[in-house]
Amino acid sequence: MHFLQILSILIAGLFFLCYSYQFLYIPAAFRRRKTEAAAPRLHKFAVLICARNESAVIADLIDSLKDQTYPTSLTEVFVLADNCTDRTAEIARAHGATVYERFNQAQVGKGYALQELLAHIRQDRPMGFDGYFVFDADNVLSPDYIERMNETFSEGYQVVTSYRNSKNYGDNWISAGYALWFLRESQYLNRARMNLSTSCAVGGTGFLFSRETLEKQGGWPFFLLTEDIEFTVYQVLQGVTIGYCEKAELFDEQPTDFRQSWRQRTRWTKGYLQVFSRYGKDLLRQMFRGNFAAFDMAMNIMPAFFLSAAGLFVELTALVLSIMNGGGLTEVAVSILEIFGSMCSLLFVLGALTTITEWKRIRATAWEKIWAVFTFPLFMATYLPISLCAVFAKAEWKPIEHKVSAKRLTRPAA
Repeated sequence: MHFLQILSILIAGLFFLCYSYQFLYIPAAFRRRKTEAAAPRLHKFAVLICARNESAVIADLIDSLKDQTYPTSLTEVFVLADNCTDRTAEIARAHGATVYERFNQAQVGKGYALQELLAHIRQDRPMGFDGYFVFDADNVLSPDYIERMNETFSEGYQVVTSYRNSKNYGDNWISAGYALWFLRESQYLNRARMNLSTSCAVGGTGFLFSRETLEKQGGWPFFLLTEDIEFTVYQVLQGVTIGYCEKAELFDEQPTDFRQSWRQRTRWTKGYLQVFSRYGKDLLRQMFRGNFAAFDMAMNIMPAFFLSAAGLFVELTALVLSIMNGGGLTEVAVSILEIFGSMCSLLFVLGALTTITEWKRIRATAWEKIWAVFTFPLFMATYLPISLCAVFAKAEWKPIEHKVSAKRLTRPAA
């Protein structure tokens, strides 16, 4: 038992060492970044949307692309209807998109769909585009989204990610948990990184990459369960600095069902394992050569998983041994509660800070915003059993049902 207590302290200490630098990101997020005043160049963009049974929401995204302040003559929308059994392809065509259909049950996942979509575009549009946007079918964009992204792209960034907001923040504690975490990633990770001139990270949807990036990586060769993280790590290892555009706002739909959320986050955690297994050595090698971005990405994809799972395992082992030896449970229970309480307190502070600074941009009532601050630690705490189960679970890509209309966004933030 004494050994387990020491081990638990060591794990907590290592966790602090790995992530204490992110506390420095908080003041960095409030810095003002100097930008070039030169007028941005107008680029020609392709919009990539991979959709599987998204008939309920695909039209909203395409319509929001039509309503952009950026010249529509410089954007072309491409949709890959991936193994669809509904009217996704028909609706996308009716709203003006160029649509391709894919029926492949062997190679399942967004990475394979993007690879095929880009292959179609390369064949049918041999002149190519200056840049390529990637969106999920449930997204909706602010009217100046592409204009703002083009401004950052014109600064010379080869990859640019954007501000990720939520369509259904106030639905329940699960959707609010996702949304609050993504807001924190946008403002207290990516904005801070941008201000410190280090690489940001792509978060699944709402990003832009250049023709040069496409040519260098040879299409879309990223097929792991978290293809966005794999793409990010690959760019960092190539010396690319990913930019962030805070003014480009995207609205995303979050899951509301816990079983669906569990399955999705298990896949994400498994994907982190896959990415670290494939790129971990290269990340560590560049870390020790002084590449801060490599260190930052390594910390974001691996230690949290291992340390959270290890800490939970140690505490549960101590509890079981105490019961088997007929000892009192008080000491172990107090230790578990102290660790859990410290974690929840930290998450509460992070959630509260994010809510306060992003208050006007969150589309929810005042009560829903306040309630989410208190439920956010619970949402994040569910990652502990998810991390432990992900070691043994077989995770695979499965579509998430989307049905929230863009009309919900007409309600102003409280």
